[in-house]
Amino acid sequence: MADLININSMYRMNNGVQIPCVGYGTFRTPNEVAQQAVADAIEVGYRHIDTAAVYGNEEGVGAGIKQSGINRHRLFLTSKLWNDHRGYKKAKEALDETLQRLQTDYLDLYLIHWPANKKQFGDQAAELNAESWRAMEEAYHEGKIRALGLSNFMPHHIAELMKTAEIEPAVDQIEVHPGWTHLEEIKYLQAHNIVVEGWGPLGGQGAHVMDNTTMIQLADKYGKTPAQISLRWAIQHGVLPLPKSTHKERMVKNTELFDFIISDDDMATIDRLPNLGGQCADPDEVDF
Repeated sequence: MADLININSMYRMNNGVQIPCVGYGTFRTPNEVAQQAVADAIEVGYRHIDTAAVYGNEEGVGAGIKQSGINRHRLFLTSKLWNDHRGYKKAKEALDETLQRLQTDYLDLYLIHWPANKKQFGDQAAELNAESWRAMEEAYHEGKIRALGLSNFMPHHIAELMKTAEIEPAVDQIEVHPGWTHLEEIKYLQAHNIVVEGWGPLGGQGAHVMDNTTMIQLADKYGKTPAQISLRWAIQHGVLPLPKSTHKERMVKNTELFDFIISDDDMATIDRLPNLGGQCADPDEVDF
């Protein structure tokens, strides 16, 4: 924790690759908006950019990187394999398409976006996840991906994947915010040397994190905003948050997280907040 002094302080993943401790998220950022938003984020100082094929904005993200003029090797760029391209052959095709849209020849991190589940695929679910992972492992050895990871995988999904995987996941990106903490899952992942990324760290659509009375009171106490309290809470749990905003002034605010510390008592208070909404999806129950 003491080593995290700004948004580009690094965690070291289990394969030795370093990842900036805060990322810029692009979920629900339209493609036509993404170019300027990403360029602005890079200008603000973000060096970790997170997108996904299903967001429909990889072209805009890639164009924003080009517009910024930054050297590609100074960025940490993540994308994700969407559910309609599960399996070995489709996963390989999807990665090549993602690289083309992003105008890059490698990703720093590539994630399986959601686990195939038994509700949709029955006994074939584990095989689909394993075959997607096998394709990603090959791409890793080919130099197309610097690190492999997962998204929305719970511990039992990871345990099943590791029955056949050769490479351990370096990251698991799950929904984490006050009122939807996943604290037990975070402990499991960290105990297995997997970096936890928190998507929707401000709660997202339909959530009440930002207008929760407790969060507002704590923001007043620390001279911060509820968003900054939420992001700092994630960081103090060792979670790498991925805040999203298309407003430059809010992008800046979302980086101002390293000049205060939430007390243990206040962390526990936030931990105890009831469900405050968000997507809050069970990966074993989704049908998309």
